[in-house]
Amino acid sequence: MSFPQYASAPAPKRPMGPHKKAGLVTGGVFLGLVIIGAATGGGGGTPIATPVAVTTTAVEIPAAPIDTPEQAATTEPAAAPTTEATTEPEPVAEPTKKLTVAQENAVEKAASYLEFSAFSRTGLIKQLKFEGFSTKDATFGVDAQKANWNDQAAKKAAEYLDFSSFSRSGLIRQLKFEGFTTKQAEYGVKKAGL
Repeated sequence: MSFPQYASAPAPKRPMGPHKKAGLVTGGVFLGLVIIGAATGGGGGTPIATPVAVTTTAVEIPAAPIDTPEQAATTEPAAAPTTEATTEPEPVAEPTKKLTVAQENAVEKAASYLEFSAFSRTGLIKQLKFEGFSTKDATFGVDAQKANWNDQAAKKAAEYLDFSSFSRSGLIRQLKFEGFTTKQAEYGVKKAGL
């Protein structure tokens, strides 16, 4: 028993990948430049002085040849690229001040207080002085925190409202008693919702 023979369908063509397309485009550009070069270079005209560079991504087109002396006089040469660095000099770092042991301890103590509770600047200085730090060291330790005292007032207002009820004016008075300025106290109370 024999089976009928069927003509096989031709295999589908696979699309060209981007690297083959780029090769075809580059080859076409190169061939075109060769033809142009042969047409202009073999005829007795002025030879092209600028070399033609062909790459896979860009083609530099040579400048048109200068035929007359008038054109030569009006054509300006291309500016050479500058290689000077235009970066500004880096600022010289100022020598860091060595902290005393008391200053280091005041910085650490102020940071530890701010980790568990909100303070005003003056309230935290008073607390460090109560701990035995000198006014100078306590002030240094508090200022080294770079704290946002408005945010501290808002946190302190929230702390008070968590355990007791206050009127707006009463909470402002309490925050001012804690050492916050009037503006800081008003900001804190407003952030707390009063």
